[in-house]
Amino acid sequence: MKRLSIIIGCILSLNIVAQDNRIPIDTTIVTNNSVTVKGVKVSYSATTGMQPVWNENGKVIASLYYTYYKRTDVKNSEQRPLILSFNGGPGSASVWMHIAYTGPRVLKIDEEGFPIQPYGVKENSNTILDVADIVYINPVNTGYSRPVLEKGEKLDRSLFFGINADIKYLASWITTFISRNNRWESPKYLIGESYGGTRVMGLAAALQNKEWMYLNGVIMVSPADYKVLRTESSVDYAINLPYFTAAAWYHKMLPENLQSQDLEQILPMAENFAINTLLPAIAKGGFIENSEKEKVANEFSKFSGLSSKVILQNNLEVSPSFFWKELLRDKNGKTIGRLDSRYLGIDKRETGSSTDYNSELTSWLHSFTPAINYYIREELKFKTDVKYNVFGNVSPWDNRNNNVREELRQAMAQNPFLKVLIQSGYYDGATTYFGAKYTMWKTDPSGKLKDRFFFKGYRSGHMMYLRNDDLKKSNDDLRTFISNSLSNGKSAKY
Repeated sequence: MKRLSIIIGCILSLNIVAQDNRIPIDTTIVTNNSVTVKGVKVSYSATTGMQPVWNENGKVIASLYYTYYKRTDVKNSEQRPLILSFNGGPGSASVWMHIAYTGPRVLKIDEEGFPIQPYGVKENSNTILDVADIVYINPVNTGYSRPVLEKGEKLDRSLFFGINADIKYLASWITTFISRNNRWESPKYLIGESYGGTRVMGLAAALQNKEWMYLNGVIMVSPADYKVLRTESSVDYAINLPYFTAAAWYHKMLPENLQSQDLEQILPMAENFAINTLLPAIAKGGFIENSEKEKVANEFSKFSGLSSKVILQNNLEVSPSFFWKELLRDKNGKTIGRLDSRYLGIDKRETGSSTDYNSELTSWLHSFTPAINYYIREELKFKTDVKYNVFGNVSPWDNRNNNVREELRQAMAQNPFLKVLIQSGYYDGATTYFGAKYTMWKTDPSGKLKDRFFFKGYRSGHMMYLRNDDLKKSNDDLRTFISNSLSNGKSAKY
């Protein structure tokens, strides 16, 4: 029987405040529940609500919506590992991993991740709540998080909407949360998906060097690295090739000698071709010899399912957006998904070089939007008339002075305990798995930290946990990573 306790952290009740379409700046609601993980009942509290962001002068400039799950049937809970969880966008709410990956409830979807009606959530027997507590944080303009403005005051977008502004205010918010919830003794981890990968790389250094908070681990799920992503550089084009191989293999578009092998047998061959053959060829541009260019195009064709003719027409520089349109053009005229290329779409015209829409994202919004609104209102008991922003307005986003790779490297160099795990789906065409490997390699050019980097790949897309088999495997990989990154009484020294 679920026991409900409510703590209101403001004078006005939620219902009264909701009447003029505002959310309290500082309030919490607590519910108690349980979930069965690996045959063991895990009791937990779920604290959801709003926590302020202050500027240097102590003025409230925003309030962030969060949900905090804490296991309640253990001793010394303040010393348990704590996961601070972000999604990406930028501009995405922390909904995806919350109700589909690590939290105690997951979407009602089929084994491969497709929507099922009636919409809703069910118990997540794979949640990592058995080994770690989790807080899901929504940056400004996502979820119910909003800037706080006085009457007539204009929003200063530079405070929130940029790589470095985002890191700065979130680091401060996290420090407040840790202090309020007595978690300074806990081993701490950041997990960020997609743009959240950029966010947590920078946060690792900001928390350590400006908030004096040291981490045990940084976890990046399908990370976006804007040092290479969509730069149209030689590296950008070349490192997409292994993803092309994976997607073509899934849709049975490879030559028989490759198609007949297991996916993980052929991907190392594609990776080797991408780095050692394709990258140098693209780098030569128009000065490559025709014979070499044709030889590379033929090999490219074998690993991608595209014709050598169309590859040559693109000067070996095949973009993912073109690939999504081209791969099945002559087979059935369908497109494949950007974030998960297992999904199929139907365009108005088969001609063209880009798809009309993202077939996978429409499917996900189909199932996530009703589920998160139901779950927050009916199970977490947070009720308001304010719109829950699955995606919020954070434009224009300031991408200048992006030094997060170096910031993560410095944090790792200064903190011998800090380890990094990267998780990627092979069928992710937006932030490809090989791009994630490249980010890992380039974060520490010296190679002195490589023993603290770990990579795990899965047979699904951007949100690899939507596929049931990968939901189990990826959560188990998190458990292993957490266990292996605990200090267990050892001194922090080289």
